[in-house]
Amino acid sequence: GDVVRALKQSKKDGADVSKADVDAAVAKLKELKATAEALADPEAAAKAAAKAAAADAAKAKPKAGAEVGVTPKSEDFSRWYLDVIRECELADYGPARGTMVIRPYGYALWEGIQRWMDAKFKTTGVENAYFPQLIPYSFITKEASHVEGFSPELAVVTQGGGKTLEEPLVVRPTSETIVNHMFSQWIQSYRDLPLLMNQWANVHRWEMRTRPFIRTLEFLWQEGHTAHATAEEAEERAVQMIDVYREFAEDVAAMPVIVGRKSRVETFAGANNTYTIEAMMGDKRALQAGTSHNLGQNFAKAFDTTFLDENGKTQHVHQSSWGVSTRLIGGIIMTHGDDVGLRRVLYTGPHTTAFAW
Repeated sequence: GDVVRALKQSKKDGADVSKADVDAAVAKLKELKATAEALADPEAAAKAAAKAAAADAAKAKPKAGAEVGVTPKSEDFSRWYLDVIRECELADYGPARGTMVIRPYGYALWEGIQRWMDAKFKTTGVENAYFPQLIPYSFITKEASHVEGFSPELAVVTQGGGKTLEEPLVVRPTSETIVNHMFSQWIQSYRDLPLLMNQWANVHRWEMRTRPFIRTLEFLWQEGHTAHATAEEAEERAVQMIDVYREFAEDVAAMPVIVGRKSRVETFAGANNTYTIEAMMGDKRALQAGTSHNLGQNFAKAFDTTFLDENGKTQHVHQSSWGVSTRLIGGIIMTHGDDVGLRRVLYTGPHTTAFAW
């Protein structure tokens, strides 16, 4: 202590004493004090050393993603979202504009969603099937509001095998048309109803502005399609399935949602009613995370999907359709990510499909 005081006084008096000399003496003084305290009270010294180590560790932590390449969420939400996807290796951009490559960690999330949803669907009597990706263009035009709603988003194949096709083929934007074409052949009487089917597939919609998982030209989803004898059954199924989506979002993904019915303008093209789950994201925008539609008899009339009722009269079936997509992954990221990345882990590796919270 006397040495430190003498050096400080000499420096003040103008002597040739540098700041480094004073700092070195102070450091030596602290070291001697620590040694004396350790000899006098070893337990207290150990606690002090642990506290100092913890403080040093806290200073070493990355700030707002600075050391992991993540833009702070409060600074630029859109940039943050893309940074998280990149740094967590969830997806990458495909070579064609608007497409994405889902990497193993991202696909593990989708597998977890699939596993839970598929099991839940089957408890309600739904069976899995698969319908062709290429749909005759004439099918799309059969339901007037449907073609009007989807025309701007269609990808159309006009050539195959080096020749112009007799009829253009639409790359599946959704499957109500081709499903009804098949239902009209499979359904004969009320004994064939209800018919409850789901498919896991990819769809294409020609979006102008794209964002990984949220909106891309091609994405993965499930789409359920059902046929019923009565309007009440179709409505009941549409409401039942939107509640399944709500259950997953809130109880499995821990993503709060609001369940509601879309306005007439926002209703699915060709449906009577559209029900939705909407989640509020960190940028204060709502994300449509799943939809369920009461199609009424609109597609049934367009494709003549009929059945003989118990009285022997021919009736058009009543239908529902419902779906969720890889957009759910985007919602989970925006709900549970922070400035360092994904705060909550939904998987333990590329080969794990269970959710762990």
